[in-house]
Amino acid sequence: MKLIASLLLCAGFALPAGDPEGFHVWKAAELKSIAKTLAPKVADHTATQPIPGLGNYSFITILRTGTAAAEYHETQADIFVVESGEATLVVGGQLVDGKTTAPHEMRGTGITGGTERKIATGDVVSIPAKVPHHVKVDAGKQVTYFLVKVTQ
Repeated sequence: MKLIASLLLCAGFALPAGDPEGFHVWKAAELKSIAKTLAPKVADHTATQPIPGLGNYSFITILRTGTAAAEYHETQADIFVVESGEATLVVGGQLVDGKTTAPHEMRGTGITGGTERKIATGDVVSIPAKVPHHVKVDAGKQVTYFLVKVTQ
């Protein structure tokens, strides 16, 4: 697993002649290959694979096989492309039992007063900083998405 991750990370920095620094195209097959290596933790039904970013943005491939914690990012926007599966995204409202887990980051058990949206393969989601959000996955389902985190 570490070898595969290392190779993928190194591949992300291999630039063909003429491409500007920081430019990269992730081919669908490459993202699917990363997603296949993910094994969710039982406790939170989530597996992640960070992919190197530049400047104020970073990338992560995420597989969720169940509902994990609701999230609030004070200084980061989330933009993600659903690669496979489906889920219900709750946005807005108030974080329930929110606890600080890292600087400018909170997690909670859910959201009250938010709006629910069904998301599925091919959908693109943009969540501004300071907006609580919660990806809920029905039993027996899963969702994989490519996440771009933009620090503001």
